[in-house]
Amino acid sequence: MRKADIANEIFKQVGIPKNEAADIVEHVLNLLKSVLQKGESVKIAGFGNFVVRNKGPRKGRNPRTGEEIGITPRRVVTFRPSQVFKKYVNS
Repeated sequence: MRKADIANEIFKQVGIPKNEAADIVEHVLNLLKSVLQKGESVKIAGFGNFVVRNKGPRKGRNPRTGEEIGITPRRVVTFRPSQVFKKYVNS
């Protein structure tokens, strides 16, 4: 499913114009991105948690050459689904 598909579903179910539905989807996603960029967590009840984790530097290997390379520290976003969401997906 793409952003356009989500906006189309909002249009069908709520009845607002497609361009407004697309704007709402875009605003919600931008809000999520900005909160995560600040390093804060996003908790959506009944759905799950988006959490920013800091990963430290580590050593890795080039799979072709076997040469050891350094992997720089970075931040990653992880998603942990809620129990309600897990139960829904597995039913």
